[in-house]
Amino acid sequence: MFNGSRKYSPLPSSPSSSRASSSSSSLPAAPRRSPRALQRHSSLLSQYSSLLESYTEGEIRQLISALVERYSQAMNSGSHELPLFPRAGSRRKRARARHKPCALKELEVSVSELGLGYESDETVLFRYCSGTCEAAIRSYDLSLKSMRSRRKIKKEKVRARPCCRPLAYDDDVSFLDAYNRYYTVNELSAKECGCV
Repeated sequence: MFNGSRKYSPLPSSPSSSRASSSSSSLPAAPRRSPRALQRHSSLLSQYSSLLESYTEGEIRQLISALVERYSQAMNSGSHELPLFPRAGSRRKRARARHKPCALKELEVSVSELGLGYESDETVLFRYCSGTCEAAIRSYDLSLKSMRSRRKIKKEKVRARPCCRPLAYDDDVSFLDAYNRYYTVNELSAKECGCV
């Protein structure tokens, strides 16, 4: 990968020290490296080979020492993976969060917060369905999506993927409003969820 006939010297730490060292020592100046542009049509291996060949020996030593230091920090902190790409884990977490399966969730709210027009300070346990239905996509959904993209179905409002919805509802919910009137609401809270 490296040309053995070329000799490289480590990079100086600052521009002022390079001027001083070049005038005071008889070491040959480091060759200028070629730009690190990757060719579009060459293979991935040859792209990385040419990229690494453009580094000087001092730059490669700095790179290796930085990787070794990072590795030793990871081992001392109890982690067994080299943290080269710290964002990859958070990306995976976000991806998992977006694709949580359809499930029943619950929330304690006041009757007024339900948005049904009742004024009451009583609280109820509101159960709802949340999540995605990627695993429940069937041939129907794929065909419907294709027909919509080809504009075969234009005016109708159709949904080309299954939706997380209640399959069954809890018992009716009864409460007193702010004026001591008694109400019963049916099909308010989900009992079972599924992809429909």
